[in-house]
Amino acid sequence: MKPPDTGIVVPTLGTRSEYLLQSLQSIRAAGDARIHIVMPASATLPGTITPDLYDEVIADPGLGLSTAIHVGLTSFPADVKFMNWLGDDDLLKEGSLERTSRVLRNSEKYLLVFGRCQYINAKNQTIFINRSGRLTIPLMRFGPQLVPQPGALFRRASYEKINGLRLDLEWAFDLDLLIRLTRAGHARFVPEILGTFRWHDDSLSVGGRDGSVNEASRVRKQFLPRALQPVSELWEYPMRKATILAGKRVSKRGISRRISL
Repeated sequence: MKPPDTGIVVPTLGTRSEYLLQSLQSIRAAGDARIHIVMPASATLPGTITPDLYDEVIADPGLGLSTAIHVGLTSFPADVKFMNWLGDDDLLKEGSLERTSRVLRNSEKYLLVFGRCQYINAKNQTIFINRSGRLTIPLMRFGPQLVPQPGALFRRASYEKINGLRLDLEWAFDLDLLIRLTRAGHARFVPEILGTFRWHDDSLSVGGRDGSVNEASRVRKQFLPRALQPVSELWEYPMRKATILAGKRVSKRGISRRISL
């Protein structure tokens, strides 16, 4: 049988076994993919994570999340041409990898394909749907990041050409990567939900919301024309405040859904 040309990395500390199980199952249901779990050498997979749910476990060097993901992405065999990562608490929609990989196979024009994202709480209840679209690509260079990383897929060759993830970033390495990929070539928007992001307090991007927002602001500034960088605080400051406020509202909405059970 022909080996899969798609690879998904799942970074984990091995402490959220129920979420990890759901995440791996969703990848298997999304399409034919090679799955590499990246986790600390001291951690062990629970018995619920059976060998059919993953292909290889890669040792996390313990240098931060971006490094763990990069180690996983660069560990795939040469057969893997398209790739991405998925948080151990996030999900892919059934059949989504079949659709995204088909886009990249059918046209060399596209370096990245992405769609919409469903936000859920700890109880798998929908909080809202991120209705991204074609305009989110230019918007993320000046405004909020609305291009969902869960469910997206990019070319391995393009990742390598732009030197991969920035390992010095703690939160906004996905934004930085998406900006650089879309500056290097074209992205294709698929108007359907491809992935699910779990919004809960233990999530890195939720728990470290202020740090994430501030780091994203610094990343956006670096890609601005030099003439705009000195005045960028005119819109970056209110945008940071609005993004933090929006995050608090989403958290409250997720809590209210839990209370209503």
